[in-house]
Amino acid sequence: MTQGSDAILERMMTLHPKVMDLVLDRVWALLDTLGNPQNDLPPVIHIAGTNGKGSTQAMIRAGLEGAGLRVHAYTSPHLARFHERIRLAGTLISEDALTAVLDECYDANKGAPITYFEITTCAAILAMARSPADFTLLEVGLGGRLDATNVVDKPALTIITPVSMDHESFLGDTLAKIAGEKAGIIKRGVPVIVGPQEDAALEVIEARAERLGAPILAYGQHWHVGTEHGRMVYQDDNGLLDLPLPNLPGAHQVQNAGMALAALRHLGLGEGAAEAAVTRAEWPARMQRLSDGPLPALAPRAELWLDGGHNPAAGQALAAHLASLPPRPTYLVCGMLNTKDITGYLRPLAGVAQQLVALSIPDEANTLPAADTAAAARAVGLPATQAPDVAAALRQIAADTPDARILICGSLYLAGAVLRLQQAG
Repeated sequence: MTQGSDAILERMMTLHPKVMDLVLDRVWALLDTLGNPQNDLPPVIHIAGTNGKGSTQAMIRAGLEGAGLRVHAYTSPHLARFHERIRLAGTLISEDALTAVLDECYDANKGAPITYFEITTCAAILAMARSPADFTLLEVGLGGRLDATNVVDKPALTIITPVSMDHESFLGDTLAKIAGEKAGIIKRGVPVIVGPQEDAALEVIEARAERLGAPILAYGQHWHVGTEHGRMVYQDDNGLLDLPLPNLPGAHQVQNAGMALAALRHLGLGEGAAEAAVTRAEWPARMQRLSDGPLPALAPRAELWLDGGHNPAAGQALAAHLASLPPRPTYLVCGMLNTKDITGYLRPLAGVAQQLVALSIPDEANTLPAADTAAAARAVGLPATQAPDVAAALRQIAADTPDARILICGSLYLAGAVLRLQQAG
């Protein structure tokens, strides 16, 4: 009897001793065995960057679908179920289709060493190559140059969202080195849309684009985006768009929307696609409001939010958004991985929150212990306590401040655990 996708995914985790091992040789070898499906994908839009990749992809997808087009999308990590990573012509991959394509890749690999992300990316590419669509959106997992998604010779478009410090042990210890890895998705002659960047990152990206003759469409030079009178205003050589603010909350989503609009305009799509991009995008765990379900029921008078951002730039964006909301006592329920810059993440949030309740992320080997998260919060001036789990944290806050604003934050892994609890309820 064929095993389900969960069992096959578990087997795939044993094929390589490391979670990450950034080379492309294993991916090329498996894709070749599979008949090089990467060459049969519908036109590809490839997205790299540190922050905003997922939101930008979600807005591009909403815009393309708003124009009546069929869109494949690949993203990672998933939150509640692996199926979230692969969307075929607008619909999450079915259990039967996922099981079949995972089985095929596992058999084709013949037990050779390959990381979980690499083999599952090959499975996604195989599934998308076999399904009709008008576009394929590929989101980089880590870096870009050696990422398993970087196997398409001639994408329709590449996009580099804002680059900041993250994953230094894999990508380099300076902004320029990290930008060099992200810029590895730029292809000869293929236009690249560049989001807002610090100078050190922009110089590296522009230099690679120039070497490869890749036309640049850069924020602040070739396109501009901002807000006026509660609306979003976008402008490029094709003219001006006056649009509603993005339905994804947070001032940083205006910049993400700008990148999405630059992509849609470059593809020749009109105002209807642009409006769909900013009004119909869905992206869980990015300042997602939780209003129904078992967790909100534990703090019924509170305003409950969920966010999976986990680096200093995400902390700054969250702090700016929280500061823009109507005043309300704000509590953080925070769990992070031990590989992240927790001090950099929490420092901006210390100015907008009254207290933090620290958690260890459930069933996550690389969680930062709750005690360490609490200590890091206190070190940046944010009072902190600990709780054994999310439910206990919510009860604790609700007992102390029933009308609090509560943000569950610090990790996509914690966000995934929260969404599974919500679904189970």
